[in-house]
Amino acid sequence: MDHINYKVVFCLLGVILVVGPWLQIFCLCALAFYLWNAQKISIILRTLPRDLGFITKLYRIIRKNQILKRRNFTPASMLSDLAAKYPEQPCFLFEDQVWSYKQVNELSWRVARVFHERGYKRGDVVALVSSNRPEYVAIWVGLSRLGVITALVNNTLRTIALQHSLEVVKPKGVIVSAELCPAVKEVEEDLSAKPTLFKFCGADQQSQLESPSIGFELLNSALDQQPGTPIIGLMPPSYKDELIYIYTSGTTGLPKAAVLRSSRYLFGTLAARYFANITKEDRIYNPLPLYHSAGGVVGVGPAITMGVSCVIKSKFSASKYFEDCAKYECTVGQYIGEMCRYLLATRPSEYDQKHKIRIMLGNGLKKNVWQSFVDRFNINGIVEFYGATEGNTNIVNIDGTVGAVGFQPRLLPDFLNPMGLIKVDEETSEVLRGPDGLCFRCLPGEPGMFVGKIKEGDATREFHGYVDKKASSKKVATNVFKKNDKYFLSGDILVMDELGYLYFKDRTGDTFRWKGENVSTTEVENAITKAVGLQDACVYGVEIPNTDGKAGMATIVDADDTVDISKLGKSLAKYLPPYAQPIFVRLAKKIDVTSTFKLKKFNLQKEGFNPANVGSDRLYFRVSKDGDFKELTSSLYEEIVAGKVQC
Repeated sequence: MDHINYKVVFCLLGVILVVGPWLQIFCLCALAFYLWNAQKISIILRTLPRDLGFITKLYRIIRKNQILKRRNFTPASMLSDLAAKYPEQPCFLFEDQVWSYKQVNELSWRVARVFHERGYKRGDVVALVSSNRPEYVAIWVGLSRLGVITALVNNTLRTIALQHSLEVVKPKGVIVSAELCPAVKEVEEDLSAKPTLFKFCGADQQSQLESPSIGFELLNSALDQQPGTPIIGLMPPSYKDELIYIYTSGTTGLPKAAVLRSSRYLFGTLAARYFANITKEDRIYNPLPLYHSAGGVVGVGPAITMGVSCVIKSKFSASKYFEDCAKYECTVGQYIGEMCRYLLATRPSEYDQKHKIRIMLGNGLKKNVWQSFVDRFNINGIVEFYGATEGNTNIVNIDGTVGAVGFQPRLLPDFLNPMGLIKVDEETSEVLRGPDGLCFRCLPGEPGMFVGKIKEGDATREFHGYVDKKASSKKVATNVFKKNDKYFLSGDILVMDELGYLYFKDRTGDTFRWKGENVSTTEVENAITKAVGLQDACVYGVEIPNTDGKAGMATIVDADDTVDISKLGKSLAKYLPPYAQPIFVRLAKKIDVTSTFKLKKFNLQKEGFNPANVGSDRLYFRVSKDGDFKELTSSLYEEIVAGKVQC
């Protein structure tokens, strides 16, 4: 009854009293329909401005994307066009360097020429292992001119994870920035194929140019011998070509290489442009890793396709973020949720509001951080994106609703919406189905897995999957809402309110998110096995108040008190990147199993890292990235929960 507008009711009743019988019947039907659907109509009216604004922007994105498709545009061709129109305009700013469109374009052509002369051709793969720098982008753009696919390897990976990332894409060559040569050299002998190794020194690494690492060809020398001009007669890349591989963690236990075509890359940049209202007059501040879609697509995409200058940082610094924004006169800032918490934790500075940032875009900004962040740093707008690199479940929060990762227009009926929430088992994450074999659609307030309808030939709805086809098939469900349909399974649990706003709740399966990275529990469990042998071990994510994502926790069976926590920590630090190393370790006498002998993570996760919940089991807390642990006492637990100890 709260949703009924009684002015509408009285108006219809008044009309009924003064009109003829046919109009009376019509008005009575209208009144009955209104009373029956008052809540839905009220919601549609409340969300109509938001939904119409979104539909208008989406229409412009789709229309522009169709033009790009028709003209067979690619990131490489669009960069060349910009270099011709604005040769001296800044494309990238990095440290004290300014890279013009002409410089970036010419370097990309020199890269293309070097690998063209060495026989690299369409469909070949080159792995790129490098830290952030302008050359990073020029390298993969240059390779794409040949139809060569660049695998953007996470530069924090070491040993087994790094070896796997290289093996899975079968690269013909590997380009490595100078400081990462030792990491690649460590796994080179274990690679089944022997790719050519190229050492690359950026403009900021001049001191290392004359000291090529053993077994690496110095790429700079080859580049210097090439002109930065197009290759005559070269067949141009296509809008539909595979462009880059971006790695994402999954249930296989090791990184998976997701396929990103030029069509999806361009759609991602168009989404950033229109939903965040980015124009050529803007300048983007990008401290995110370029091997991620947030930094490598949303961050640098507008620079190489739209003419928007982008500031690239080698790594994120909370204390320098807004100082840099002021220095470089940036108007658009990027974030992931954990970054915003770190920014709030810094000491107040004159740069907190002495900047020109008008909008921030990213993902993972939590509700309890959102308003404080906006108020302290005087941010006029937040554009929160949600989506998987490899998937088609992409949504956006365009009106700044606190805590929402996006919304679904309430103007559209469910059957016309290409995305939705389906019910899954709380403990196993298995999709639930009815007697007809179809899935259950969640009602507002019910948590469920976010899914997106797959439609071939549509850049917004395609699913290109992974290099590993078996892994791709696991992310597709059929017979979801009707027979023979296909949907992408995001693996994420979301909740939708009655206005259509969606809120992130949890990740399903064998991954959780921490510090902006997906952590594979299987990968961590494998590393634990290397350290402690065949003892049973469970890895899962636990919530810490006022942090983004879930912190890693490992429960290890130590019935005989033989696990050395010091050796364990150092072993995990050797085999795992910092974000994947468990923050908490629980040494237990036993772990309960299911009837099929699967370890029960659900109860362990509920008990968390509170000493009061674990009985006589021993708890430890990681105090350094080198793998040092200390006993987790009740007093230390209280300090962690209160935010006095940084995790």
